[in-house]
Parts: sequence; C-alpha cells; structure tokens
Amino acid sequence: MARIRDIALKDEGHQRIAWVAKHMPVLNQIGDKYEKTKPFKGLKISLSIHLEAKTAYLAKTLARCGAEMHVTGSNPLSTQDAVCSALVDDGIEVYAIHGSDPEDTIALWKETLACKPHIVIDDGSDLFNLLLTDCKNYATRLIGGCEETTSGVQRLRGWESQGLLHFPVMAINDARCKSFFDNTYGTGQSTWDGIMRTTNLQVNGRVVVVAGYGYCGRGIAKVAKGLGARVIVTEIDPVKSILAVMDGFEAKNMAEAAPLGDIFITATACCDVIRPEHFNVMKDGAIVCNAGHFNIEIDLEGLNKMAVSKEEARKNIDSYLLQNGKRVNIIANGALVNIAAADGHPVEIMDISFSLQTLGALYILEHQGQLGAGVHAIPDEVDRAVAEMKLKDFGGSFDTLLPEQIAYMKSH
Repeated sequence: MARIRDIALKDEGHQRIAWVAKHMPVLNQIGDKYEKTKPFKGLKISLSIHLEAKTAYLAKTLARCGAEMHVTGSNPLSTQDAVCSALVDDGIEVYAIHGSDPEDTIALWKETLACKPHIVIDDGSDLFNLLLTDCKNYATRLIGGCEETTSGVQRLRGWESQGLLHFPVMAINDARCKSFFDNTYGTGQSTWDGIMRTTNLQVNGRVVVVAGYGYCGRGIAKVAKGLGARVIVTEIDPVKSILAVMDGFEAKNMAEAAPLGDIFITATACCDVIRPEHFNVMKDGAIVCNAGHFNIEIDLEGLNKMAVSKEEARKNIDSYLLQNGKRVNIIANGALVNIAAADGHPVEIMDISFSLQTLGALYILEHQGQLGAGVHAIPDEVDRAVAEMKLKDFGGSFDTLLPEQIAYMKSH
C-alpha cells in the first residue's frame, strides 16, 4: 500500500505534472515510441529521485512503457505531497512524505524496495546502499540500475573498489548530456532561484563564495557573475583553481574567503567544507547554503555548538547568533538549496536527464546478463540519441562526416 500525506492534494499535483509534461518533448518522444511495445512490461522499477513534478512525469513515462512503478523521494525536504497524491491517483505506488524524519525516511525507502525490483533508478545511491546492506533480500531479482548524481556515483565507485557492488549500474551522471547541461546549467539557474526566492535579497554587488569548481560549481559561479556578483572560488585541486581564474574569478582557500563573502554556496560532494573556524570570521548576516546532494558540506553540528541562539529569521532561513555578536544565516538547514528552497532544475534540463534515465534503464534491460557487476558508462549512442532529439527541439542541426573525412580521422 502507498504511504503519502493526503490524497486530497491530488488536484494540485495533477496541475503541476501537466505543466511539466508540456515542456519535456524528448521524454514525450521516448514515451510515444515505447508505449505500444511496452519493453518494461512485467518488470518492477523502484525509483528514488527528488519527488516533484518532473520526477513524477518520469515515473509516469516509465509506467507508460509498461513498468510497475514503486516511487519514493531521495530527500524528504524536496518531496512535494501534492505530486505524491497525484501519482497515487494515477495508480502508481508512492512511499514519500514531505519532512519525514530520518528514521521514517529510511522506512519509506525500504517500502519502495519491498517489491523486489528488477531495476532501480536512484539519486544519491541510498536505495543501492540498502540493497547492499539491510535489504539484500530485496535484490534477488535485480537486473541493475541507474544513478543520477555525482555523489551517488562516487559512493558506487567506492563500493565497487571494495568488491561490494554485485550488480551493474549505469552512471547517468557521467553522460555528457547530464554533466554538461544538468550539472552546469541546471544547477546554476536553480541554485540561484532557491537563494533569491528564499532571501529576497539582491545579488549584484555582493561577494559570492563558491566551494568546488566542478560542473556544478562552474554553473553556480557563471550565473552569479551574470547577476553582477564578485565571485571567489575555493578548491582542493589547483588545476580547477586555475580554471576558475581563467574564467574570470578569484581563487582562494576557504580561510581567506570566509571573511570576504556575503553568500556562500558549497558544491563539493564532501563533508565539513565550511566549519566553525570559518563561521567565526564571517561578516554579520552572511548567508550560507549547500548545492551538493547531502547536507554534510556545512558543519551544522559545529555551528549549533558554537551558537548562542538560533531563530527562524524567515521561512527556510535559520539565523544563528554567535558569541562575537554576528549572525550567520543558513538556508534550508543545509539541504540541497535548489530543491529544498525552490522547484529544482528547469523542466527543459530535466527532460534531457530523465530521457537518459529512461534509455539507461532500457539499456540495462536489453543487455541483461551481458554487463558485469560495477559502474558502467552510458554508451555514446544513447547520449547522442538524446542530444539529437533535444537539438532538433531547439531548432538546431549538426554536420556529419563524409566518408573521406572518416577515413582521414582513422588514418591519423
């Protein structure tokens, strides 16, 4: 049985899903193509991604292609109860409630896996973690899965290196169509959407500190610059620091950047990036948030210990008063700011990523028994297929090599 907050919220959820459906042309094409043949017929898919309208439409598309869907949310703060209700109204099993505590969230994830799925689609690898630990008995008919995020792929590769990963997983995150567009442009726009709608403060003229200069950090820094901010990048990789300088930003370590910043954004996939020694030297009223998958990048435990008091300064903003009399403001309790304080990536961006998820799941199915245990790259033909459909939707075109050009390329 599904477990959600309130089925009465379904009308609002249907409205949200109907809106994104109009702006996901590639996913619609895939649904149209496979609706008749239903390649996932007879298969159960467990899905755990930030549960809002775009994810709901992915679930509906997979169901349209024949799958029996069992859906949960990868983060309770991003779960939208109205969307959950709409999915249940459409006959999809959902186990997700906004704001559930950690213990109940894990219980909801386990309920999602209790169907003993054939395929798992994950965001952060929490479902995969359960299948490798507490829920091994639910993995008895698992063919494989797909992972959405940088953090999730990192966890999978760690398990793989230890010989613990005993099924194939497609690294959706590493596909060019994911890292170039979702991680950079999606994170860039949606992070600032979350910050601006939550704080209602200006960005131009402010000093923004971006921790991490991977694809996500680059997108965040680029948008900040476009909004008129002065941007400082902190990194552990000197090569990426040089890249930040070449892109027109300053490169400093966090100790140097902490007294200078007005707004701090972490995007590293690591823990304790901003710590008490940094909070202690920040400007009064500094705003701190996280754009990484897990809320471990900001040392909130350390901040709580050093703070004199804490109050809700505004919805989704906790203001900590420090002993030095200054205040540090944390957005969304350090959770993923673009989804815990906004609606996540733009619909058109997730059209690309969720099309990769669908085709990645299909690839797992079609190559059942041929892929060894471990992390696998999305084949270039899948990446290109999604790119070609999206480019066509943009009204663009591309060249193809002539036979003599192909011969030349092979001869050199």
